[in-house]
Amino acid sequence: MIWKWGVKFLTKTAFPGSKLRSLGAARHISNAASFLLPQGTVLTRKLVLTTLRFCPSGLVALSYFMWCARQPNYFHDKPTFHHMVSVVSELTRKCGSVKGIILRLETSGCVTKAQTFLLLMRIYWCGDMHDMVFETFDEMIKYGYAPNTYARNIMMDVLFKVKLVDTALKFLEEAPAPNFLSFNIAICNLCKLNNFIDMKQVVRLMMRKGYYMNPETYIMIMDRFRKFSRLKEALQVLGMMITLGIPVSVNVWGILIDCLCRFGQVEYAAFLLGRMGEVGVPPNIVVCTSVIKSFLECGDVRKAFEIVGMLESKGCLPDLVLHNVLIDRLSKMGFYENALEVFFDLRKQGLMPDVYTYSSIISTVCLSREYVLLPWLSSGFPIQPDLVVCNSLLSYFCKAGIPRGTVEFCNDMMQRGFIPDKYSYAAVLSAICRLGNIQEAVAIYHGVIFTNANVDAVVHTIMIKGLLKSGHFNAAMKLYKQAVANNFCLDVVSCNLIVEGLMRSGQMKQAYGLSCQMRKMDMALNQTAYNLMLTEFCKNRDFKMTKVVIQEMLDRYVELESHVYKTIQRIFPECLPPSDYLRHSRFIPSSQYSLSSDAEDTPGLIASVG
Repeated sequence: MIWKWGVKFLTKTAFPGSKLRSLGAARHISNAASFLLPQGTVLTRKLVLTTLRFCPSGLVALSYFMWCARQPNYFHDKPTFHHMVSVVSELTRKCGSVKGIILRLETSGCVTKAQTFLLLMRIYWCGDMHDMVFETFDEMIKYGYAPNTYARNIMMDVLFKVKLVDTALKFLEEAPAPNFLSFNIAICNLCKLNNFIDMKQVVRLMMRKGYYMNPETYIMIMDRFRKFSRLKEALQVLGMMITLGIPVSVNVWGILIDCLCRFGQVEYAAFLLGRMGEVGVPPNIVVCTSVIKSFLECGDVRKAFEIVGMLESKGCLPDLVLHNVLIDRLSKMGFYENALEVFFDLRKQGLMPDVYTYSSIISTVCLSREYVLLPWLSSGFPIQPDLVVCNSLLSYFCKAGIPRGTVEFCNDMMQRGFIPDKYSYAAVLSAICRLGNIQEAVAIYHGVIFTNANVDAVVHTIMIKGLLKSGHFNAAMKLYKQAVANNFCLDVVSCNLIVEGLMRSGQMKQAYGLSCQMRKMDMALNQTAYNLMLTEFCKNRDFKMTKVVIQEMLDRYVELESHVYKTIQRIFPECLPPSDYLRHSRFIPSSQYSLSSDAEDTPGLIASVG
């Protein structure tokens, strides 16, 4: 039974029998369809949804919804289920439980069938009301109905969503008749949870049962491997697709090429790019952008522009994203004139620059110190710089090492009628901190929160970061405590900064205590904070806390940095789990175990592609 799984259910309230409802009223509701629709009307989804919206009560709407579902050759669509979420949610609030809703339906003349519970499950599932899905499933069993595969699939999906992975997998293994969707749901959820070990086991079980994944699922798995730079496994998935005769689409090629680029194997990526045309899958602008960006990051401008030329020769003109990549990378490489040429080429291509374009080109101008070009940036475009562009200027004045220019430009903005927002304040506070005027920054910060107590978390983060960088740790802690006491909006970045500050000052107990509070608020330490905490506990020879933090990192799939891994191996090697588990969980940095082997295997694997 579901109760044994430890899921928290809504408080159940017994619904009293409705003795006050007259027989005429009961008949009125049970025959809802007869008075809501004229006789002989053909049911359509649009008509049903419109009728549901004009139902006089939630109970009538649900009765009518159930009646429609029983009609031959009619099936409710997603918009109808989405509409019923609010209806059933209100009924649940009034009745107190699923059993209460069933009693109300029975009182109104609706016969309780297995389909009744299945439809309720689908509505709760659609509305992400997970506890109610469990309760409905349990009530179905109490009424003597055996849940079919569809109901079990819904249950399994919800179990994954509430992170009861082991229970969900057991639910799948014990399913009397799992279908394709059963396995597909499990694979998709495990991919989202980055649980690759269990995902592989489900794929094997799926194939043993005679089911095969569809192309979309293969693409999703490859994309997750790409995200975690697991090149070898991505290539194995590709090999499986080729063996089973599944067409390799341009999306699959794109994922593989991007994965190679992430591994720094841009030459192999370029080889595959050329191979695509040979096998009749012409590369699109998205695939080419990944390779161009990688060549620019490697400093090979010539090859990058060869690919741009190849695109143009085939009539595939660069889009705005590629222009933004070229402007950004060329400016970072010091080719400011070329970056400006790419920017002004937008006008010839009829493309409209966006905020990323302006941010990149403003960075170019600031780094090249050609400030005389700033008035020309919007020339020739049917738009004028707005607050977003002004904020980009503020930010890049600061990043270009001209914090005083940030303050002066902000004053000029306000004189021209612009009202600073959170990004404006963040840039100004950052600039003033860089100038070393901490007291002035604190005064401005207090002025901002006095006029707007609901200011965004980024403002608090910038101030805390400025204080910590300048060595004012006590002031940063005081500011943080005031923000918490006043219920100001603090984000995970602010909390991570404070945790790191506590650790750097040697207050490990307080740092770990704050990290525990963060977990209760659904906030997580970042990779830097976790690795710093692990390092400090190791240095302090705290075996117990070292083991606790390692387990937390494993549970959250946080990667261990190389130097921290070596420190643990030297001080507490017994704290590390078995190497096989570490390899599959990606807890150890890829450079410690797999990068060299992947690099050696790549040429042979790529040679078979296409």
